[in-house]
Amino acid sequence: MVFHESERGQGLVEYALIFLMVVLIVIVLIPYIAPWVNSAYNNVINNL
Repeated sequence: MVFHESERGQGLVEYALIFLMVVLIVIVLIPYIAPWVNSAYNNVINNL
């Protein structure tokens, strides 16, 4: 592939943006997932 001088860091920036988007989605979903995880953990502990 041939890159122009202005495109040298574009791939790294794109990966950083994708990583940031995944992190933000996880942070937003944690409050919704936490009660389910807590319940599942408690069920496992209580059944031991």
